Amino acid sequence: MKNKEERATEFKKSKKYEILKIVIVIILTAIITYFCTITITLKSYLNGSDLTYLSTKLSLIKQKLENIYIYDINEEKMIENAIKGYVEGMDDKYTQYLTTEEMTSLMEETAGNYVGIGVYLANNTADNTIIVIGVIEGSVSEQVGLQAGDIIKKVDGIEYSGEQLDSATDVLKGEEGTNVNITIIRNSEEKEFTIKRSNIRIKAVSSEMKNNNIGYIKISSFNEGTSEEFIEAYENLKKENPSGLVIDLRNNGGGLVSESLKVAETMVEKGKTLLITANKQNKEEIKKSQENPIINIPVTVLINQNTASASEILAGILRDNCNYKIIGTTSYGKGVIQTVYSFTDGSGLKITSEEYFTPNHSKIDKVGISPDIEVKLDSEWENISNVPYENDLQLQAAINELK
Repeated sequence: MKNKEERATEFKKSKKYEILKIVIVIILTAIITYFCTITITLKSYLNGSDLTYLSTKLSLIKQKLENIYIYDINEEKMIENAIKGYVEGMDDKYTQYLTTEEMTSLMEETAGNYVGIGVYLANNTADNTIIVIGVIEGSVSEQVGLQAGDIIKKVDGIEYSGEQLDSATDVLKGEEGTNVNITIIRNSEEKEFTIKRSNIRIKAVSSEMKNNNIGYIKISSFNEGTSEEFIEAYENLKKENPSGLVIDLRNNGGGLVSESLKVAETMVEKGKTLLITANKQNKEEIKKSQENPIINIPVTVLINQNTASASEILAGILRDNCNYKIIGTTSYGKGVIQTVYSFTDGSGLKITSEEYFTPNHSKIDKVGISPDIEVKLDSEWENISNVPYENDLQLQAAINELK
């Protein structure tokens, strides 16, 4: 038999063991709870329900960079790029964060002027290059000899592909009086130009009388005042009593929808539907013509693969409401509208806020406007703004349709 002292010793050991087990259970429970909490919290953060995760992660990265990185840190630029990257995560190329400089540039272009070199550019999707589709009359580019059809390979020594069109365009713009160096390809030969950036005033509308007494109006973009330019151009043509009118929307990348609708009102009967838009809640809004038309002669409309946004809206309106023949190739297919918000520091946010449909409720986004009469140009001319008449099979077809 064990004496009292031995039993007491065993009791103490047993008690310690029990306490140790309890402590271990508590610790394990705490550890499991901690990791479960971290997992749930991170999942919550990563799902976008709380921006604390992003803030914490950026703070950790900043601390590491400040402690280890051997060069100077431009934190302002990093913050701008971080915001840009956050918005780019939407995976919508039309929804963008705009820096102060980019916001200023957007406002200038919308107003119809900007500082740059004076060319119209497009992404030549056939070979993923940036092609000059037109040179603005009187611009510095015209003065140095840039031509429609030139392929822009490099800007300031950096090579750009067609899908990098926006980035290349940003670099071509800049402070008035500064130089930009570009390398172009023309007829398989490389040429280099140094061009001084200058203030460019965009004339969005041009017009002339063609053979067979046909009027011709080309709209290159929809900026502030484009509708007034269009009406003035038509009134001047009207003095020569045209028997028909060709409206050329080829290579028109869009712009202000309001200006596009004002042009439509010159041809569409008052009270008819011009545009149907739908927001995030699929709530539709119908815009109708508020004016009596002033154009009452036959019209044909030219489009191509670079006809986009506001110009597609106009083509769809004229097809659905006026039964005008659309001639050329299927348009680009940008059927969404962006709303621009500005911040107090001058930066901005461009958000895809609505999808639009033609008066007959036809979808445009990622579909485009299909021509009634498909006519293709030879490959050397298909992305050029000013095609010689003898090579412009689409314009010839439009005039023949009116005849």
